[in-house]
Amino acid sequence: MASYRLIVNGEPRSIEAWDPAQPLLYALRNALGLHGVKFGCGLGQCGACTVLIDGAPARSCTTTIAQAAGKSVTTLEGLGSPERPHPVQAAFIAEQAAQCGYCTNGIVMTAVGLLARTPHPTAEQVKTALAGNLCRCGSHDRVVRAVLRAAAGAGS
Repeated sequence: MASYRLIVNGEPRSIEAWDPAQPLLYALRNALGLHGVKFGCGLGQCGACTVLIDGAPARSCTTTIAQAAGKSVTTLEGLGSPERPHPVQAAFIAEQAAQCGYCTNGIVMTAVGLLARTPHPTAEQVKTALAGNLCRCGSHDRVVRAVLRAAAGAGS
């Protein structure tokens, strides 16, 4: 069994795994108990498993533990807390941008990555950035409003 060292939500962590091809998703959920990240399709197509790796959105179901070794991984739990939500989380709450919530992890993490690269995106830039995140609930307009609200600094 090999040990993989990475920074998860700002903390150095060591994760044991038999297989270097083990998806990062499984290590985060099973070894570290971080359940904000969701298993959706397992193919990197739906976005539910999105995390930030060195600040950029990445699909944790198709990123291996070996690929993540030595990098900084941020999950939904690393963004904010109920008492002090991240501005994107606060904006999602204010806009009531989640329905069932299953896709919300991936959308929030993708939005955080977008705003790090493009602090003041247009609605079209938000839609383009989130195009790879599948949501069947139909809250797309509220999601776009929430990301624009966070960009404007009006999270809550």
